[in-house]
Amino acid sequence: MISQRMAGTSALINVMILAAEKAGKGLIRDFGEIEHLQVSRKSLGDFVSTADRRSESVLIQELSKARPKFSFLVEESGEIINEDTQNRWIIDPLDGTTNFLHGVPHFAISIALESHGEIVAGLIFNPVTDELYWAEKGKGAFLNQRRLRVSGRRHLDEALLATGTPFGSRGDAKRFVNLIEKIMPVTAGLRRFGAAALDLAFVAAGRFEGYFEMDLQPWDLAAGIIMIKEAGGYICDFNGDKEFLSTGDVIAANEPVFLELKKLICPRVPKIEN
Repeated sequence: MISQRMAGTSALINVMILAAEKAGKGLIRDFGEIEHLQVSRKSLGDFVSTADRRSESVLIQELSKARPKFSFLVEESGEIINEDTQNRWIIDPLDGTTNFLHGVPHFAISIALESHGEIVAGLIFNPVTDELYWAEKGKGAFLNQRRLRVSGRRHLDEALLATGTPFGSRGDAKRFVNLIEKIMPVTAGLRRFGAAALDLAFVAAGRFEGYFEMDLQPWDLAAGIIMIKEAGGYICDFNGDKEFLSTGDVIAANEPVFLELKKLICPRVPKIEN
């Protein structure tokens, strides 16, 4: 499967695929152990944290072999400054940790390359389903070897949307409820699957018409940003700008649904730009 996925891809994407598939093997092994573990909640949480860190270590090691000077921004280790500060990998080694913890096979490895302040390549890999989404600037977005395009549905009332919900002490629950009260009555449905990177990949694949969420981290969004753009979609933050990596708020959709969502969510609606 590796050789098939690498056929016709660039050296950069090949590097990302090899790293993701190596880390994915470890996650599959660890995921298989979850249902057999009869341990306390704390011990199980520690086990998942170890799986997360192990995946991160593999990704850093493999990407560093191929691009030894590049820097990193990683969920667990934070920022790693290397010789080349203009190129950095933005990585989530296990997006959908709660799903993983509960034995739900909906989680992913997310890798993006930011070059001179712009995301130029992204990869999102669910090792359980063996679905590997990837995109490179100017070269399109793909699921394995199939070219992706966003959905063609044009109206919000026929659109299936995805989102993420605040939980525990994370996020602004009141703000979220106010937003949902605006959006739910005018859509065909709303889904919460618990892995932001996969939600973005699903928009690129046309499975969802759109996605919105608040309070995300750069590693949740980075790979999905280029995936959406290269699949013909649009993306902005809740101010209608392109500062989603810093604000953590995002709207992503095909063009017609994007425009309707912006009217509902954004306090102002600037000129649309891809």
